[in-house]
Amino acid sequence: MAAITAAVLALGLSACGGEDSNAAEGSGDLAGAIAGAGSSAQGAAMQAWIAGFSSVAPDATVSYDPIGSGGGREQFAAGGTDFGGSDAYLDEDEVEAANETCGGGFAEFPAYISPIAVAYNLPGVDTLNLSASVIAQIFDLKITEWNDPAIADLNPDVDLPGTAITAVHRSDESGTTENFVDYLAKAAPEDWPYEVSGDWPAEGGEAAPQTQGVAAALNAGEGTIGYIDASQSGELGVAAVQVGEDFVEYSPEASAAVVDAAEVVEGRPEHSYAIDLPRDTTEEGVYPIVLVSYQLACLTYEDQETVDLVKAFFSHIVSEEGQQASAENAGSAPISDNLREKASAAIDAISVG
Repeated sequence: MAAITAAVLALGLSACGGEDSNAAEGSGDLAGAIAGAGSSAQGAAMQAWIAGFSSVAPDATVSYDPIGSGGGREQFAAGGTDFGGSDAYLDEDEVEAANETCGGGFAEFPAYISPIAVAYNLPGVDTLNLSASVIAQIFDLKITEWNDPAIADLNPDVDLPGTAITAVHRSDESGTTENFVDYLAKAAPEDWPYEVSGDWPAEGGEAAPQTQGVAAALNAGEGTIGYIDASQSGELGVAAVQVGEDFVEYSPEASAAVVDAAEVVEGRPEHSYAIDLPRDTTEEGVYPIVLVSYQLACLTYEDQETVDLVKAFFSHIVSEEGQQASAENAGSAPISDNLREKASAAIDAISVG
């Protein structure tokens, strides 16, 4: 799995000539630079998108700083970047700020769908079943040892040690946190009394910055458990999550299934395609702890150069080739044709203004 090795990903960008007509058209004439920032969860996918976009436009550059969703939304809404990546759609205040900064409105659409793994470091325990209730109690520090009866009841054939549990969460504002907490709030409301937020709401536990920090903390300590973009789980154990009467392991297919069942958020701007996920589903084969990461762009920019670069790069991201590259490099689920059509409509609307 490709890992982010620098704070900023920067490569020449191209349009994968011949693979996607929208992205490739006129790409040889592209010049200049665009910069984005945001979700670290989609960092591996962004590497793939930038790398795949690098061969036919040698005079153009795209960079992306995986500082986390909160920072990405803040920078985009303040006009500090040309585009953004966020693991949660903009809230009302952010919509107002983005509209003011962009002038002509903004585009917001899902382009990265990935399961959030409940990953653990417990040598000798190769499989683990967990329910939403138990996960909530672990992260609220109500269950503190691995052989607790609540865990043992879900894993009758597993020899669980009496090791202390160290629950690891994000220290920075994070879309991964917001998606994970949203799952706990909807699927285990009696055990998770906190409001949904990108900031970790509970006291205690171990905090680590960004996706890479959580991965490092999980790998460094025996008995740890945390939530992390599945593409970054590496050699860690990953729990199967109870859905109805079954325990479902994460997969691109199971993640795509819950997105297909999602409801579109009403009352959004014209080119905002925000969705609410059914976290408490009991439907067979659906994995409910899913991160849907959005791409953010203004609908108007001051110069044609920026317009051309943003449109070409985003067209590649949502193309079948771009989505396949993301799946291969980050384990994501390709977006549906319906989502692609909506994203393409938003991209087509970008112009000089």
